[in-house]
Amino acid sequence: MQIWLIIFSIVASITLIVQGAMLIALFFEVRQTNKKVNGLVTDLHTRVGPILTRAQILLDDTQPKISNMVADAAHVVYLARGQAQKMDRVLTDATDRLRGQLNHADRILTGALEAVEDAGSQFRSTVWRPMQKASALLQGIKVGLDLLRSRRERRRPDEPLEQEKNCLFSEP
Repeated sequence: MQIWLIIFSIVASITLIVQGAMLIALFFEVRQTNKKVNGLVTDLHTRVGPILTRAQILLDDTQPKISNMVADAAHVVYLARGQAQKMDRVLTDATDRLRGQLNHADRILTGALEAVEDAGSQFRSTVWRPMQKASALLQGIKVGLDLLRSRRERRRPDEPLEQEKNCLFSEP
């Protein structure tokens, strides 16, 4: 059992030595990487520093201009809102007036149409019906004359006139 303890101690000491060597190698590698990173950061700082300085100067120079532009835009929006409200009032007023004029024109046209309808009714009752009656009367007279003419043409010259009258009333 003592041998196992000695073997275990030797293996443990070897692993501790290997771990120590790895840690030392890792330390030197991290130190070398740190130097490289510091060099890159310094180089980046030297390159980006002037760009950031110029950007800051540009921003400081344009900031008042941008503020003025924003203030002007706000003023334009304020004026546009006022003009839109005025336009809304004008259009509302014009629409109301147009609606009133359309109602007035509608009443005028309704009255005119009613007058035309009344005139048409009166024309029908005073002129057209008598004309229809007169036309019917003339048509009746014409038919009667045509009937008499056709009878006379068919009548023989030696027939008396009274026989013709009897024929008129007996035939349908």
